[in-house]
Amino acid sequence: MPEVKLIETEDGSHSLFVPSLNETYHSFHGAVNESKHVFIKEGLDELINKFGVTQVNILEIGFGTGLNALLTKLWANENLSIQINYTTLEPFPLDANITRQLNYGEKLGGETAQNEFLNMHEAEWDQEVSLSENFSLHKMEAKIQDAEFNDKLFNLIYFDAFAPSKQAEMWDLEVLGKVRKNMSMPGILTTYCAKGQLKRDLRSLGFEVESIPGPPGKKEMVRGLLT
Repeated sequence: MPEVKLIETEDGSHSLFVPSLNETYHSFHGAVNESKHVFIKEGLDELINKFGVTQVNILEIGFGTGLNALLTKLWANENLSIQINYTTLEPFPLDANITRQLNYGEKLGGETAQNEFLNMHEAEWDQEVSLSENFSLHKMEAKIQDAEFNDKLFNLIYFDAFAPSKQAEMWDLEVLGKVRKNMSMPGILTTYCAKGQLKRDLRSLGFEVESIPGPPGKKEMVRGLLT
């Protein structure tokens, strides 16, 4: 596990800084605001509103701090008619002494949110666990390049790897192709990244690519649709 340092972003929520990459886990402009916008509003909400699905099979590339998973679980608590099956990849899980310092529970609803957050981090790795009647979690300690999904298909992708300038291998056509292969239709891939190469690669794989307004501090983000 690389060294990480706790930082506070502009919306008051925590993130982590990785000195070896000179990179943060979230935007300096607000970790919670970024995750809500990119993954909940432009991903999960869009999938439900556009296609009317009642079961969402999520693949997250980069569990990281667990913020996206927590936001999704809190969403599920308010939308009990929707079944969420959440699979997330993380080759370098954070130490518990770090995750316990993160203030997402405090920022997102106090004790209930904090308990949800801790339950996620304490869940066993590499096995599917039920966290509530309409939410299952499967944390895989693996890189996307090595992960095996055993014919499981996903209709929502949270692509939240470190930036292409820091980890180019996470964004190459082979990785994107593997993700596409494991998606069902209709489906959505959502990411904070807006690089031209990413858009071209997604189009080559059959995605309809949308360039849409990004979270605070970021002009643009990308959403890929499979229909």
